[in-house]
Amino acid sequence: MKAPRDFLYGPWRAVPVLGLTQIMAWGTIFYTPVLIVPLIAADRGWSMAFAMGGFSAGLLTAGTASPFVGKAIDRHGGHVVMAIGSLIGALGLALIVYAANAIAYLAVWMVLGVAMAANLYDPAFATLGRIFGAAARRPITALTLIGGFASTVSWPATHGLVSALGWRGTYLVYALLLAFVAAPLHAFALPRGRHQDAGRAIAQAPTADKILPPSGFPFVLVAAAFAAYAFVPSGLSAHLLAIFGRAGIDAGTVVWIGALFGPAQVCARLVEFTLGRDVHPLWVARFALALLLTAFVMLALAGISSPTAAAFALMFGGANGLVTIARGAVPLALFGASGYGRLIGRLAGPFLVMQSAAPLIMAFVIERTSDAAALALAAGFASAAFACFTLIRRPD
Repeated sequence: MKAPRDFLYGPWRAVPVLGLTQIMAWGTIFYTPVLIVPLIAADRGWSMAFAMGGFSAGLLTAGTASPFVGKAIDRHGGHVVMAIGSLIGALGLALIVYAANAIAYLAVWMVLGVAMAANLYDPAFATLGRIFGAAARRPITALTLIGGFASTVSWPATHGLVSALGWRGTYLVYALLLAFVAAPLHAFALPRGRHQDAGRAIAQAPTADKILPPSGFPFVLVAAAFAAYAFVPSGLSAHLLAIFGRAGIDAGTVVWIGALFGPAQVCARLVEFTLGRDVHPLWVARFALALLLTAFVMLALAGISSPTAAAFALMFGGANGLVTIARGAVPLALFGASGYGRLIGRLAGPFLVMQSAAPLIMAFVIERTSDAAALALAAGFASAAFACFTLIRRPD
């Protein structure tokens, strides 16, 4: 157990700092489109598909930029790269208010894509890897515990701000938040040292004796596993509640069921932080995917009802919470801490590309076939991820 002093003066202060900035970054950029993009589409006379396509363009841009961001964090540190990312995010949120032209709107989302590449979990994991080295697993888990509350904070705050200030005022407030709170926290509060001189406690932490080269078949399997999984939360977050509603569950209950997802994520991460210290992160990922596949089988056999939908939300949330930890911990355990930022950036590219495509593909399948087929497609991607994690072998 870390002393409070470590969170104020030692390298562990990176965890609360990044926890706060993760809530701000996810809450202002990633979680706002579901509430604000429909308002933008209505205000400017665009189709919902085009307006939401801007967000997809942002995610594609994030996937392209991520390898460069990770490499920059290895070289310059998160206190530089993530601070710049926060300022880019503030610029994008301010510009989107004035982007009345369709081309300008897409261009602004590409700017926000760069901000996502430099502000969300992947650069935060890379920053912790630079600070803690091979001992970064527990800080990564602790960070995701805090970050898991981003949607819980963002959606009510965004709803309240939109009601009071409109969507333009909301984005301007969020731009100020990133520029004058998140950016200074990144620039001045994050530790600047590398793990080699981060302190005696880190130097004495247990590290893996043997690692794999970050290339070849093992790397392809890890990249494929996370990319395949990316389809599931991205596609389901866009369509799952609507699927439950079409199955006959009333709107109020559907909202209540959706609210179970966030707490389930946090609870799973808390269990991993408390009990999973000696469990290899590959087994954490395998367990999470097995839990998710069990949830899909439950829906297929028992059908969609309020109890099964609630159980699915809890199991899905728990699985997603664990896979988020695995995204940072598996590469660290398999490939080591050297060049970790660049490695995380390379893995983030296909993950974000798949994340951007999933909602559109799921919408196409639902429109052309059925909700059941869309759920089966998501289960197929989860199965592919589980197969990849099963094929990965730890270094002997």
